[in-house]
Amino acid sequence: MNYLKQFLIIAVICFIGEVLHAVIPLPIPASIYGLVIMLICLITKIIPEEKVAAVSDFLIAIMPVMFIPSAVGLLGYWEEIKPILLAVVVITVAINILVFAVSGRVTQAVIRFENKKHGNRQKTEDAE
Repeated sequence: MNYLKQFLIIAVICFIGEVLHAVIPLPIPASIYGLVIMLICLITKIIPEEKVAAVSDFLIAIMPVMFIPSAVGLLGYWEEIKPILLAVVVITVAINILVFAVSGRVTQAVIRFENKKHGNRQKTEDAE
């Protein structure tokens, strides 16, 4: 029952994103509206993290399975993809390396920021 409640919370947020997409005349996908709403709700503690944590972990765990239908769909276009396969592979590898590098740099910056913030707080507490 706990999973059902958590999934319902996520589904309601997604629905609100769909409504905003229909109402606001901007070229922003409904999923982005939903993600931003969920982020705001989590940051402001309107929705505590533990209220959606279990279902979120489950959805992340099964995410690779969600790509199987699109990958199988690509097989139907094999004749069109075959001549450009090398270019697609090179671009995919290059973009993945770029994403890994940028993600790593951002993660390092966040960790340094957090260490600096907690380090200053620790020094202040030690001085008292």
